[in-house]
Amino acid sequence: MNPLKKIYCRTFQTAFKLALPLLPYRNPKILGSVKEIPALLEKKNCNTVLLITDGGIRKLGLTERLEKALANAGIPCIVYDRTVANPTAANVEEALNLYLSNNCQAIIGFGGGSSMDCAKAVGARAACPKKSLAKMEGILKVHHKLPLLIAVPTTAGTGSETTLAAVITDDKSRHKYPINDFFLIPDYAVLDPKVTLSLPPFITATTGMDALTHAVEAYIGNSTTHGTRENALQAVKLIFENLDTAVEKGFDINARRNMLRASYYAGCAFTKSYVGYVHAVAHSLGGAYNVPHGLANAVLLPFVLEAYGPVVYPKLHVLAIAAGLADKNTPDEEAAKTFIAAIQAMKKRYGIGDHIPEIREEDIPKLARYADKEGNPLYPVPVLMDSKELEQFYYLLMEKEA
Repeated sequence: MNPLKKIYCRTFQTAFKLALPLLPYRNPKILGSVKEIPALLEKKNCNTVLLITDGGIRKLGLTERLEKALANAGIPCIVYDRTVANPTAANVEEALNLYLSNNCQAIIGFGGGSSMDCAKAVGARAACPKKSLAKMEGILKVHHKLPLLIAVPTTAGTGSETTLAAVITDDKSRHKYPINDFFLIPDYAVLDPKVTLSLPPFITATTGMDALTHAVEAYIGNSTTHGTRENALQAVKLIFENLDTAVEKGFDINARRNMLRASYYAGCAFTKSYVGYVHAVAHSLGGAYNVPHGLANAVLLPFVLEAYGPVVYPKLHVLAIAAGLADKNTPDEEAAKTFIAAIQAMKKRYGIGDHIPEIREEDIPKLARYADKEGNPLYPVPVLMDSKELEQFYYLLMEKEA
């Protein structure tokens, strides 16, 4: 990265860090079961609710407990279940039409990050009917309070139930663009382990490593606070203690509950302290090839940590201690490399490879520019890289010809 761009990025990030205490961050209130939602809606005088989910979640019957509880309470529930893996602007507009035509007063995002991001974007469009999603791209461009927004995560990984971000894909260009505004933080997060029990092992693994990526990138960045560091360490500890069990014994409700807590803590960490180039590259892959976000993060994480080099060793040492892989007397480099090796070992245990076969070499310059645009200057990464430097990760992930 050229010196002038570096100065700009670091100045922007420093100003943002100094402003952190003044910004209206908040954590969503926590409910422990979907059965608590009807009483909440009645208390808030919400007579009709839009439930946003996806077809897979609906077919698995995960929404049934909630739909039954709402029906028993006499609260009409309009269901939009066409959300795709990387939600598109078309998804948002379809769901918005349902919200408006049925006079809904509240929105429930039920599922993984895609459903919750779609729900946030629908809320933003409902709050700002004259502003397109494209005009909301970036930071603090919503400006209006959303309808009551409730997030029910079915995967312990995205952390979207805590964040001020929604990532939407343009239907035509396939470019993923983030919308970031404090109004997008859900009012309530429902951490109900029962809705995660039937999650398949591979998705449990990739979403769990998504949460790990959130915690790690938030911790090693340059805009941490005492609170975000504590949240990141809590998340790393819980993930290393519970993810294997959640993958191998999916009906272990304690492991599922702890993974939801880990995802929540990681979400609280990166909402304030942001993520890094793992996410920027992963988002470009999701937009171009529909690669699931958690999978892309899992594949990328150790490669990006290695590329950062010695500058991150002290912080990775602290994370290694939280993970139970080292102690304070372990040399920084040894602890850091042990931590990275443990992530690689997790990938191997879970059947997560080192390649994204969809990548086409001719796409790499464009994808790297998207990652550069997303990451710089917003993400307070430990080592700055421009689009040319980011290209290395796409080449690393390409399948090597025999």
